[in-house]
Amino acid sequence: QVQLVESGGGLVQAGGSLRLSCAASGLPFSNYAMGWFRQAPGKERELIGGTISSGSSTYYPDSMKARFTISRDNAKSALYLQMDSLKVEDTAVYYCAAGRKLHNIVSATPDYWGQGTQVTVSS
Repeated sequence: QVQLVESGGGLVQAGGSLRLSCAASGLPFSNYAMGWFRQAPGKERELIGGTISSGSSTYYPDSMKARFTISRDNAKSALYLQMDSLKVEDTAVYYCAAGRKLHNIVSATPDYWGQGTQVTVSS
């Protein structure tokens, strides 16, 4: 059974930083592209970025390039999201996802989703 379990969410003040983790199990992690998404209340889920299976290449939409950094540790089957200079509008549930190819992440059609972790940014 595939499991993607996010952690590291919580309450942070605007301007602060937070690092999310995603622990994967039940799949050959190093064979999967991985990504992060978020969904704010009343809004659609949006892509933060994704990384290919080796981690040597990462994609971010232009709106996410400045403050978000995705990395992975294949030896630990773990995915990370470093978030800096957080803003109130970054408040959302953050999800990790796994897909066979980066295209699956970028097109928001991954094979697996995590359950999400809440990030709340206060002013």
